[in-house]
Amino acid sequence: MTMEYESNSWIWDGLYYYPHFFGGLMLTAALLGVSTSYFGGIGVFSLPHLWSDCFHKKKCGKKKRVRVYMDGCFDLMHYGHANALRQAKALGDELVVGVVSDEEIIANKGPPVLSMEERLALVSGLKWVDEVIANAPYAITEQFMNRLFNEHKIDYIIHGDDPCLLPDGTDAYALAKKVGRYKQIKRTEGVSSTDIVGRILSSMEDTKACEDHNNASLPRDPLRAIQSKDAHLSQFLPTSRRIVQFSNCKGPGPNARVVYIDGAFDLFHAGHVEILKKARQLGDFLLVGIYTDQIVSEHRGSYHPIMHLHERSLSVLACRYVDEVIIGAPWEVTKDMITTFNICLVVHGTVSETNTPLTVSLQFLYLPLINYCICYIHN
Repeated sequence: MTMEYESNSWIWDGLYYYPHFFGGLMLTAALLGVSTSYFGGIGVFSLPHLWSDCFHKKKCGKKKRVRVYMDGCFDLMHYGHANALRQAKALGDELVVGVVSDEEIIANKGPPVLSMEERLALVSGLKWVDEVIANAPYAITEQFMNRLFNEHKIDYIIHGDDPCLLPDGTDAYALAKKVGRYKQIKRTEGVSSTDIVGRILSSMEDTKACEDHNNASLPRDPLRAIQSKDAHLSQFLPTSRRIVQFSNCKGPGPNARVVYIDGAFDLFHAGHVEILKKARQLGDFLLVGIYTDQIVSEHRGSYHPIMHLHERSLSVLACRYVDEVIIGAPWEVTKDMITTFNICLVVHGTVSETNTPLTVSLQFLYLPLINYCICYIHN
């Protein structure tokens, strides 16, 4: 009985894996008035043997994982970079990211704001990134392309739909396009590193102008202040779909240890990644509170934050160590918050919001905040 079942198992496999093809084959055999034994008798491959080999390969064969590559400078990392890498990951199974070297950036665009180490930390901290290649070239040369294909087993090279031209006017991805291994994603509108630098400079200039007016005891024109602040407002329009795309869409388990940390997280940098990583290691689920623009302005000055609430929320959500965010968290952790979110402990960075003026030095923005203190709420 067992042998009979095994010898006919190909029939059930056929019905399961190839119902339309198998049904058509049986119908053809019936119309011709022949049987599977007749096919075997005239020297045609035995159908049971053919089917069993086919299905064995189908069940045991492993689908090749598609590896895609995307590179960039990733200077002053923002949610536009994160969204580009999210789209790239959707085109394959594994995403390898090349971070362009400082020397290549200087030669093609000018000096970067962040060092290679800081840019590597930011890219590695994104939830969609599987591997990182440091000191990647700005242009996809034939030598580097062969290295991607042979050493890193890359199937496709990805870039945004915005042109990427070299100083001589040629396309940096021309070779990848020529060999048919290029795929394109949509650029995220409303943000760029250049735009962010403009916002920072505008904030500094306006703060200095405000101080000069105060020192001179002159009345300040409120309309001019408003116009100056609006000059570098974000053009980003948040949608619920984009938030869902960045979210893990998973809540904490029934017995999960929920860790809470809050902050402005303005101009998301390597120090933020490090402290979020440390906080996540203290529990099973990391909940991050993002202060409102009003709260940040009250504690840092009227020309802050540089990035508005939804921009800052997306940057935090993109971090691989973050499970969930509260968009517009209060300054103080309340009893209702602890109960509602089942918070077990609260983590704070050693640098407080009140003594972190962005106007002191941009360099200060990128110092690692690796020390932290813990306040246990309840067990």
